[in-house]
Amino acid sequence: MIIILQPNIDQSSDIYNNVLQHLSNLSKIEFRVHNVEGAHQTLTEIYLIGETTSIPLESISALPGVERVIRIADEYRLLGRHYDHARSTSFEYNGIEFSQENLHVFAGLCAVDNRVNVERMMKALKANGQSCTRMGAYKPRTSPYSFQGHGAKCLPYVFELAGKYDIKVIAMEITHETHLLEIQMALQQTGYPTGIMLQIGTRNTQNFELLKAVGKQQTFPVLLKRGFGITLEESLNAAEYLASEGNTKILFGLRGMKTNAGDPHRNLVDFAHVPVVKRLTRMPVCIDPSHSAGTRAASSDSILEICHVTAQGIIAGANMILVDFHPDPANALVDGAQALLLHELPYFLEDIQIARQAYKQRLALANRFRKEHNIT
Repeated sequence: MIIILQPNIDQSSDIYNNVLQHLSNLSKIEFRVHNVEGAHQTLTEIYLIGETTSIPLESISALPGVERVIRIADEYRLLGRHYDHARSTSFEYNGIEFSQENLHVFAGLCAVDNRVNVERMMKALKANGQSCTRMGAYKPRTSPYSFQGHGAKCLPYVFELAGKYDIKVIAMEITHETHLLEIQMALQQTGYPTGIMLQIGTRNTQNFELLKAVGKQQTFPVLLKRGFGITLEESLNAAEYLASEGNTKILFGLRGMKTNAGDPHRNLVDFAHVPVVKRLTRMPVCIDPSHSAGTRAASSDSILEICHVTAQGIIAGANMILVDFHPDPANALVDGAQALLLHELPYFLEDIQIARQAYKQRLALANRFRKEHNIT
């Protein structure tokens, strides 16, 4: 059961405290309070855990300060839609709104190699009107002998350059909770010139202790990638681990599935699940065409295969694109074979807008059809 209080309710007020007191008196019930920060208001949601089936909705709805009460299913308790379309599917971070309705591009280096290339990447993003990027400081690799990332020592210059070129959000994978502390310290030392979106990679989707640690902090939003060898349901439950600890500012990332059925691509592209995730949950959905296709090869129509799979995800309603670029892919320390070139960035962004316009036209058509046939 979810109790949604009236917007911007004062948590020091008697009304708020009376609601909590009433819930404390319920037998065999625990509750957790989550604040949802929107662009114009703050909503307080209270999640009841335990034997809630015997609690009448009317008794809770009648409490002063309560806007509405929702009885929820067992799956995706915090992130699920639960047939309530009024609940927020968006959040704001560092001046940027992330939602199931808009689209952001996070183009950048899969792995930070040196300051020069970071600045070249940031400069290209600024020139093309972009305010988000991806930069890998920590890189889990299949082989223990492969480059693992520069770690904390590259964070200060990455953050400083992001501030210089007005990059507001950097998607950055972490593999251990100590990395979270290192990022916080580097941001403090550099004067908070940018914001960080923590990324939980596909190898750590079921690293439950890491999920709990990241979920406990509510400073940074989280991009959770789907596990490459588990079901969609298992990956969505991993997102619930984050939310259950308090952080509901989560984006869900599709990055392809590990199977030879996807050959010759690196992974089997799973972007048909974009609308499925949006139907089941309130999370914005990210696609990662670079790790799905794994090549910058062009098809017979001269369109890059990464652009083809990107368009598939966008036309399906994706809200974020995580894509690899590099000034010199031949000498990239990680995944150079799939990185696009800096001079291809304007073309890539324009191609995205073509696909996005197609999605909007499809959306308008669907809405018109529903209206004509009185489909609710």
